[in-house]
Amino acid sequence: MSLSSKILLGVAIGVLVLVMGAGCDACAVHNDCVSQENGLDEQYNANQSNYANFFNKLKEVSQVPSMYTNDLEKLYKTAISGRYGEGGSKAVFQFIQEKNPTIDSSMYTKIQQIIEAGHNSFDADQRTLLDKRRIYKNTIQSFPGSMMASMMGFPKVDLKKYDPVINSETEAAFATKKAGPINLTGP
Repeated sequence: MSLSSKILLGVAIGVLVLVMGAGCDACAVHNDCVSQENGLDEQYNANQSNYANFFNKLKEVSQVPSMYTNDLEKLYKTAISGRYGEGGSKAVFQFIQEKNPTIDSSMYTKIQQIIEAGHNSFDADQRTLLDKRRIYKNTIQSFPGSMMASMMGFPKVDLKKYDPVINSETEAAFATKKAGPINLTGP
């Protein structure tokens, strides 16, 4: 084999190695982007599930004090009418009016605990989603992967979809750059 043929073969092998190497890098970037987009979608769905579960649990548990009060009222009415007839005893009714049955405050404590735990759990999920979005943005914006990701059409999802869920007070505070004290007693 002549020297020029050896050089040509060497160049061809070198080009082939570069093309294959770039192809492997492109595959890796593509696979990373697909994996991270799928992770974002799944975390977003998990956040929705967590949020729905939190509110369903809260709605269900907050019905308990009302149920307890109704059951207590039925119990007293049944006991009084069973003991003293349909009209009951005026003295017993007067006693109940003067010494009203109390509602167990532990029910409200449980509701408070569910609220706090629900908010904490949802906040942790939101932070996980935001962290996954940050990692993905780093992948598609860092050189040289950004060039390959862009050529392959990434991002293929709207990254605004993964913005955090916030309340109107937070939105107003960030828009005005001002926040006041929280009013716990009402308007």
